[in-house]
Amino acid sequence: MPTLKNDRFLRALRREAVDVTPVWMMRQAGRYLPEYRATRRKAGSFMSLCQDPELACEVTLQPLERFPLDAAILFSDILTIPDAMGLGLYFEEGEGPRFKHPVTDEAAINKLTVPDPGDKLRYVTDAVSLIHRELDGRVPLIGFSGSPWTLATYMVEGGGSRTFSHIKAMMFNRPDLLHKMLGVLADSVSVYLSAQISAGAQAVMIFDTWGGSLSPGAYREFSLSYMSQIVSKLKSDPATCDIPVILFTKGGGQWLEAMADTGCDALGLDWTTGLSDARARVGDRVALQGNIDPCVLYASPDKIREEVGNTLASFGKGNGHVFNLGHGIHPEVNPDHAAALIEAVHTLSRPYHQ
Repeated sequence: MPTLKNDRFLRALRREAVDVTPVWMMRQAGRYLPEYRATRRKAGSFMSLCQDPELACEVTLQPLERFPLDAAILFSDILTIPDAMGLGLYFEEGEGPRFKHPVTDEAAINKLTVPDPGDKLRYVTDAVSLIHRELDGRVPLIGFSGSPWTLATYMVEGGGSRTFSHIKAMMFNRPDLLHKMLGVLADSVSVYLSAQISAGAQAVMIFDTWGGSLSPGAYREFSLSYMSQIVSKLKSDPATCDIPVILFTKGGGQWLEAMADTGCDALGLDWTTGLSDARARVGDRVALQGNIDPCVLYASPDKIREEVGNTLASFGKGNGHVFNLGHGIHPEVNPDHAAALIEAVHTLSRPYHQ
């Protein structure tokens, strides 16, 4: 394994000293980059792009050619696991991900099994291996998965939802069925992330996109408990125990203490929770990742710099901060504005580490 030339990101996750605050951006490989759009056209479809390891590698590396980022993140989708379960993932223009065979009854849940990462998800681990090799120690590589609850919402709803009426009906009427489904998904995510780590991922992140749609009790029962199982499995396995795990629940700022109790290494924050408040609540138990509003990137470079300064000041001096957006970068963002953000983070954060 090549020696890392830039290990700021991993050092920050371990709450160790760094020279400047490391920065990467959720969806940093994406539609705001013209080179990504060109590769996407070459692939023919989003899923074709995800399932071609060489093209997935190409787009993963594209933002690193433009910007001095401190980490790369695998280009893939959070819904690869249910697709490998046979649900038939596809993307409708303007509507996002959809499934041809949503999970609508007990019989469908009983058929769910843990996908073999070496079979129907081999294209993901092949991409991780290729990206890791091509990075050659330049920066660490992040692997990821959707959380069990988030995967289940898409699987039951058949796609995105504003009300989550189908899965919440199951949650209230047949919690036993939902727990059975979430158990299979937790096992699947654990195996999937372990396979990414074996292939070369140096940190992993669990995206709980829809955890914030739940009440406090439901969040703990149907989302957090299953993420906790995944963290426990990764941390108890000698092959994965040293790999940092980041948990990110969008809209989950009220549950940071409980999230930190899982044994994860870092918590991702969206922009609705202040870094200073989060740091006061969780102390030095975990690192914090975030959390500037992605829409700041529509502002002028001077305003972006000002907002970066405010975010850095909110965390304050000390270790354990990874700078990121509070959610994914928007497709209409000017790449020059992303460059301004990254430059501002590296420049303005230096005094916080002296």
